[in-house]
Amino acid sequence: MRDTAQSTAPVITYKRGQYVLYRNPEMFWAGQEGHTFVCRVERICVGGVTYDLTPLPSGRQVNAASPDYMRLLPSLDAMRDIDTAPLNTVGAADGMTAAAIAWLTQQHATTNQRAELPAQRD
Repeated sequence: MRDTAQSTAPVITYKRGQYVLYRNPEMFWAGQEGHTFVCRVERICVGGVTYDLTPLPSGRQVNAASPDYMRLLPSLDAMRDIDTAPLNTVGAADGMTAAAIAWLTQQHATTNQRAELPAQRD
């Protein structure tokens, strides 16, 4: 009899530097806490079959992680609070992270500077 079950994991090739959510299968199936955490892809192992990951913020290496237990964390999700912030209302920044406020402050300062004339040549 042939097994026709399919993996529910999307087929994704991860790249070095991407952020992923990783679930440690041994910890998960043993019922241990802390089995799922955010990691950065550090190295793609031979043929992209497994990946070496660095968990954030611990930094302890996860070697040969199976992509079946990884999910990409899109930058769009990380930046959603900035992209959807209602900046035209009082108290709009109350729900934003400190990093989002700092980024918006920097953008405001950069875009509202007067244009400088180029230095005059002799």
